[in-house]
Amino acid sequence: MTLDLSGLAVALATPFLADGEVDFPAFRKLVRHVIAGGVDTLIPLGTTGEATTILDAERDAIIAACLEESSGRPVVVGTGHNSTRETVAMTRRAQALGAAGALVVTPYYNKPTPEGLVAHYAAIAEAAPGFPLIAYNVPGRTGLNVTPTVLAKLWANPQVVAVKESSGNLAQIAEVARTLPRGKTLLSGDDNLALASLAVGATGLVSVLGNVLPRELSAMIAAARKGDHAEALRLHQQLIPLMDALFLESNPIPLKAALKLLGLGGDGLRLPLVPASASTRTRLAEALCLATEGTIPGGL
Repeated sequence: MTLDLSGLAVALATPFLADGEVDFPAFRKLVRHVIAGGVDTLIPLGTTGEATTILDAERDAIIAACLEESSGRPVVVGTGHNSTRETVAMTRRAQALGAAGALVVTPYYNKPTPEGLVAHYAAIAEAAPGFPLIAYNVPGRTGLNVTPTVLAKLWANPQVVAVKESSGNLAQIAEVARTLPRGKTLLSGDDNLALASLAVGATGLVSVLGNVLPRELSAMIAAARKGDHAEALRLHQQLIPLMDALFLESNPIPLKAALKLLGLGGDGLRLPLVPASASTRTRLAEALCLATEGTIPGGL
């Protein structure tokens, strides 16, 4: 059971048509775009992919399309749910379809105890033997923070091979890195903290920005990992305005607007999310120009 998660992973958006149906040609185009930009791992059906509003009947087709366009890159499917039974079913299905692993957000709303959290991941692992699991800690969305102490309990499960850390707390991220067991992987879950997280011990990033400018972000991650701190910092500073603009409203609202600017799909979302405001669109366009040194990429 091996899965190399180092480098850049992109949490893929799910484009929609004007009638709200999944736009599969645009999704395939997006996957090809991020692969051309040097992405290492593809992650469909996460938060950025609006997984909570994707119907069960649509999931298989999205996973299959991603696998078909992956060019050999690992495809790690978001399978998290606040119901363990639902998570088990989605994880088993992802495994059956040929995914390389599952990104499993901690249960939201239920507020499980540490013992419940351990039991949740144990049930998933038992139902999908040998399938690598990435625990996803995002307390801003779940109401639950996986502290390093609790994470240590999850590490005892051999199938929990990595954590996507989106706590936004660099001190916590550093402590996770300090106590990381051999064979486990720490991934930054926030673009704006990626460089700092790599500095304290992370080895990869699960990115939103990577949907938009995968080449530039991949170069930043590569520079940081090979110790070229000056180049990594230069790219980080170049990309920071766009990183910030992509979170002016709830993800993936600004991202969808940015993808529309780039010709990589429409800006439609599924309710209760609605399209970006005019002010957000203006900031995005300005930030894209800064990030690309005056030229919004075209010809995609």
